Amino acid sequence: MTRGDGHNPPTLTEVAAAAGVGRATVARTLGGYGSVSEHTRERVLAAAKRLGYAPNELAKSMTTGRTNTLGVVVADVGNPFFAGILSGLASAAREGGYDILVISTSERLAEEQRAVATLLGKQVDGIVIASAAGRTDAVPHLQDAQRRDCPVVLVDRGLTAIQADTVVTNNRAVTAAAVGSLIERGHRRIGFVWGPVTNQPATDADDIAKVVDGTLWSDGERLLGYVDALEQHGIEFDTGLVSHSLPTEPQATRAVLGMLDLADPPTAVFATEADAMTGTLRALRRRGLSCPEDVSIIGFDDSSWAEVMNPSMTVVAQPMQAMGAAAARAVIARIAGFEGDPAFTTLDSTLIERASVTRR
Repeated sequence: MTRGDGHNPPTLTEVAAAAGVGRATVARTLGGYGSVSEHTRERVLAAAKRLGYAPNELAKSMTTGRTNTLGVVVADVGNPFFAGILSGLASAAREGGYDILVISTSERLAEEQRAVATLLGKQVDGIVIASAAGRTDAVPHLQDAQRRDCPVVLVDRGLTAIQADTVVTNNRAVTAAAVGSLIERGHRRIGFVWGPVTNQPATDADDIAKVVDGTLWSDGERLLGYVDALEQHGIEFDTGLVSHSLPTEPQATRAVLGMLDLADPPTAVFATEADAMTGTLRALRRRGLSCPEDVSIIGFDDSSWAEVMNPSMTVVAQPMQAMGAAAARAVIARIAGFEGDPAFTTLDSTLIERASVTRR
């Protein structure tokens, strides 16, 4: 029978008495460590169930050295892209017996550093992070986590400063394909929103490397894909068609308005995120222009509104949940002791063609 007072939970000592074994045996059985015979294990589990015993997770972590918790650091939990990653990550973590602690950093590196310190203080077993650092930036906070035997897995954004399992999508290739599809439909003036945020935009295609090195990996890869498509079709790079503004919808609107005011304005825009796409649409509305009759648009990341709006939007759809799941499985494998070389996993995104693109 279960304990009857309803307020004070049964103790380890009471489970031991009910099972006719010592406290150490109960601790080993419920903690999942050490050696216990199958007969004894069944007696302990039956007694624990009968009494309604729930193990103290803090005490368990002190014994096993694990908290069965993963730390997750992303830029914005409200962003549908990161929400998709978190959904896949949480599902895979549960399957592996782990809970997750999520911290949002608003794309600020100082907040990210504090977040990692907080997670290490909470003794998470591993960290999955979409870092706000540029691809070549130093990341001592992540190196510190690795020195403390806390595995780190990068998601969406690669870094050159550390050796870590990384899960991304084929940003460069899919951007080149998307922009190439615009060119094949007759577009020669194609706006790019956003390019990496920088105070020194590239003046030509040969100058791209200095911009890419200091920016987020995913942003840089998309800019490289844009340049690849232009070069493949013999189109000259024009920095006036690349926005380097802060990644907000109002900034995207202003950037596209500036492009539309050029002597030779764009006939198409490739928008690298959802806010960039809505900002582009807002800019067209302010100028009294229509999509796709006046300006064609391809966006990044699919959503229900992209499909049902008029016109329905051509987009690059990323496998967000698969990214999160792959990152969770990678960090859990490292926690379990896998010592192979860090893997750089690239998942394929898909160009979904709808009605927001027309021929010129």
